[in-house]
This record gives sequence, structure tokens and C-alpha cells, in this order.
Amino acid sequence: MDYSFGGTDEENAELKKLNDEVLKNPDEFEAWEKLVRTAESLEGGLNRNSSPQSIAATRDIYDRFLHKFPLFFGYWKKYADLEFSIAGTEAAEMVYERGVASITTSVDLWTNYCAFKVETSHDADIIRELFERGALSVGLDFLAHPFWDKYLEFEERLEAPDKIIAILDRVIHIPMHQYARYFERFRQLAITRPLQEICDEDQLGRFTAEAMMEAPPEASFDAEIERQVRMRLDNLYLEVFHRTQTETTKRWTYEQGIKRPYFHVTELDEEQLVNWRKYLDFEEVEGDYHRIVFLYERCVVTAAYYDEFWFRYARWMLDHEDKEEEVRNIYQRASCIYVPIARPAVRLQYALFEAMSGRVDVALGIYEAILLAYPSHLETIVAMANLQRRHVGVDAAIEVYKAQIESAANDVYTKSALVAEWAGLLWKVKGSAVEARQLFQKNQHWYLNSRAFWIKYFFFELDQPTSAELEPERHQRIKQVYEDVKRKSTLPPLTIKDISHYYMAYLLERGTKDAEKEYLMLDKEINGPFSVQSSMKAKLAEDGKASTTHKRMVTENGHPGVEINEAAIRQGQNPYTKYYQQQGEQPADGQV
Repeated sequence: MDYSFGGTDEENAELKKLNDEVLKNPDEFEAWEKLVRTAESLEGGLNRNSSPQSIAATRDIYDRFLHKFPLFFGYWKKYADLEFSIAGTEAAEMVYERGVASITTSVDLWTNYCAFKVETSHDADIIRELFERGALSVGLDFLAHPFWDKYLEFEERLEAPDKIIAILDRVIHIPMHQYARYFERFRQLAITRPLQEICDEDQLGRFTAEAMMEAPPEASFDAEIERQVRMRLDNLYLEVFHRTQTETTKRWTYEQGIKRPYFHVTELDEEQLVNWRKYLDFEEVEGDYHRIVFLYERCVVTAAYYDEFWFRYARWMLDHEDKEEEVRNIYQRASCIYVPIARPAVRLQYALFEAMSGRVDVALGIYEAILLAYPSHLETIVAMANLQRRHVGVDAAIEVYKAQIESAANDVYTKSALVAEWAGLLWKVKGSAVEARQLFQKNQHWYLNSRAFWIKYFFFELDQPTSAELEPERHQRIKQVYEDVKRKSTLPPLTIKDISHYYMAYLLERGTKDAEKEYLMLDKEINGPFSVQSSMKAKLAEDGKASTTHKRMVTENGHPGVEINEAAIRQGQNPYTKYYQQQGEQPADGQV
């Protein structure tokens, strides 16, 4: 966006600076907030007489901001007000429509939108249609009374008591904060309205028949019948009141626990997260589908950045028949708008759902999108390879691994893990241990410092099927991998120690009569004092000989210490780094 036009030079300079900040840190909400405020104040406040450049710049900023943070209902209202002052009713209405599409459960936004429509439209049917859309979206909210009040106020303006009684008849069945107020109003109004307005035809016929049977013969027949019917209706609605009261009371504690019923970029505290979990548990047990969906929709607004609630919502919806599109919508909102791609678990699950639905190309697209942002994300690469294996074949999966290993975008650690996964595919799926072993052997010199590679290689040999006749051969292969770990790899000592313990356990469980000796020699080497650790002493020596390190120990008070290489120091190398790495440690910050 070009900010060189519109407003004063100072305003342009400030806009340019703030815009650069949000481009550099697009997740920084405070920077966006400052940018929006500055744009709004261009030329002393925008109106229809403002310069086209200032109007275009402000619209662009609002559009980008609300694309990034679509759940901030207050900013949709501010944007709509701005458009109304600049371009009029239709432009403001388009903003409101975008807003309620982005955050359908916002009582405040729907109330503002409907109020705006009441003030700017003269078509009662169109206004009423909008109120009905709002009622479907937010009518079940525990704090929906501002919306219902606005709807009732609209019908009062039109002097439509029949519409008012119909609205109240709906509201008194909804557990909400101010349920009692609506019931009292309904009860008072019901006295003055015809019976046909306050009960359905079947109910009226049943109550009338009962009243005719009980009416005393001396009474004015029609008046007594109506009195009896109204009395029965009043008792019926009292039952509704008590039922609504009970349902409201059951939800009251959970509603009180919702300290922040709206979206914000700041984190929710654990108490509120626990409350949402318990509230969802409660509604799921109650079993009302529409109330459960509405509560989930409220939850994923407040906790939009929390994967767990999107996962839970999708899993709950998947349990219902013929809800594939609903599940897809949940995953799409989580993946495309709310959950950061830095946490790709929801996207990986979404890819599985699309693959299950037969849309393998969509699943591949999801994986590719993750890898575009995080090229070395191992779990995504493995998931993509397995998708190809399931739907195309083993060779297609191998091609995925080959392409990723050859890619310059992936680091050496990712590549080493992918080689290990590739070998596992050859062994466990293709059934060729020979090919898997060849792959490990061919690549081991490239990945001498990869824990994932050597662990997988070691357990590959350890898990090969065996028998009494085959075990000597198996032992030689396992031992060879272990010796390579000790002597060739550059793994940290602690990792070598872990692998050594696995090998020592193998010796006791599957070793031959000579296993005790090998076990005890290894125990000395791995768990003994440094003075008897010949392999470690050999690694510390520049010439690879344990005797060299031993000579240094003799002359340096029993410990090899740190070898000082003046040439390396002049090149800026820290003489202590190698020592700490060899000991399986890292120096503290600032320690030299």
C-alpha cells in the first residue's frame, strides 16, 4: 500500500512507520491497533469529503487488520460506522455482513447491526428478517437480553403486540440471565391478547374441551370457558417458567466462570479453560444438539487460539451422522484463520479428514502449505509420505522421502530422521530388511551426530526376528551398530550412554555364555569413573588414542582438563566448547 498520499506529511510518515511495524511483526496486536487509530484520525477524522487517498488507505488498513483478527467485534462496528460516514448505508451494511459472517455468535455485533438497520431502513419485513437471522445466531446466548430487547423495541415501534407476544413466547423457554423479566412481561401481556395468539390450535382445543366439562351451568358460558382456558394456560406457562428457571440455575455457575466472553489475543488463565471444559461436558450430557453447537461456537471465539477446543469440537461433530460439511467447516476455520501454522497439529488432523473423505489432493495441499512455512517439519513430511503410501503405494512414499532429503530447505537433522523413516518403510511395509540395512549403512557417514538416525538404526537391528540358530548373526549386526555408535558417531556422551544401556539389556536377555564378560566390561566403560573410560579418553585425544589422554591426566592432576589450542583461539574459537560437548553438557551463559 502506498502511503505517500492523503493526510499531512507527519501523518504519512507515522502511517509508513506503523505499517512497516505490522509487516515486520504481523502477529503484534498492539502495532495493528496503533496503525488503525492513526488511519482513523487522518485529516482530522474521515468523512465523505476526505481525500480518496486517505479513504483508500484507511479501508486497506481495516481490511488487513480484520482479516488478521476477524473476531474483534468492536472493530467491525467501528469500520461500519466509518463506512457510513464515508459512503453511506449500503457500504456500512456490507461491513456488518462481513462482521456477522466472521463472528456469528456476537450478541453485541448483531444488536448493533439490527439497530443500524432499524434506523436506516423503512421496510419492516426486511428488518424483521435480519432480526430473525440474529435470533438464530445469538438467541440462545446466556447474555442475549440486549438483542432480544432491541427486537422487542422494534416491534413496539410498529405497535405489533401479536409479534411481541410471539417473541416473548420464544424467549421464556431460553435459559438466560434475565429470564424472569421476560416471563413477567409475557404473563402481563398474555392477559390482554386473544387466546389464539398465546397457544396453538391443538392446545386451545384441548383446554376448551376440558373447560366445557367443568364449567358450572349457571355461569355465563363463553366468559367462564375463556376464564378456565386462561387459567390452564397460565398454569402451563408457570411450568415453563419453573423449567427455564431450573435450566438457568444449572448453567449459572458455568456462566459466572466465563470472565472473558469475547476474543482477545491475550491468553486465558487455566481457571477459565477448566470452566469451558466443564461447561462443554455439561451441555454434552444434557444432549440438546443446538445448545451444544452454540456453546462450542462461543467457546472457539473466546479460546480461538487453543487447539484443544477445535479438536474437541470437530471430534464431537464427527460423532454425528451426515455432518461432514460441518466438520470440514470447523477444521477450515481452525486451520485457515485462527490456530497459528506454527502449531500444525490441527492442520495435520484436517488433512486426515479430507483424505478420509476422498479428497487426497486437498490433504496433500494442506501438507504442502505447512512445509512452505516450515520446510523441515518432520511430522508433516512423514504424514505426507504415509498418505502417498496408503493411496498410491510404497514407491510414491519413497519419492516423497527422496525429494525432501535432496531439498536444500531441510537441515541435516531432518534429513537424517527421514532416512531412518525411509528405512523403516522398506523394512516394515515393503518387507525388505536387506534394503533397509543397506540404506542405513550407505548413509551413516553423513549423519554421525544424529540421535534419531542412530537410535532407529540400532533398534532396527535389535528388532529383527531371531531364533537360536540366527542369534549369533543377529548379535554381530547389533554389536557392529553399537560399536559404530561408540567409535564413529559424534553423538553426545549421554546419548551414547542411553544406547549402551539398551545394548547391555540386550546382552542379558539374549546374549550367549560370554555375555556376562561383555556386559561387565561395558558397565565399567559406561558407568565407571573417568579414569577407566577408555572410549571417552580416546575421543578426547587429538590422535584418537586413550593413552594420549592418560598421559595428560598424569601431568594434570588426574583429569584431562582443557587442551589449549592458541591458533584456534586466535580464530575466535572458545577453548572450552569442545570440552563441554564431550562431557555431554553445555556451558552456562557467559561462561568461558
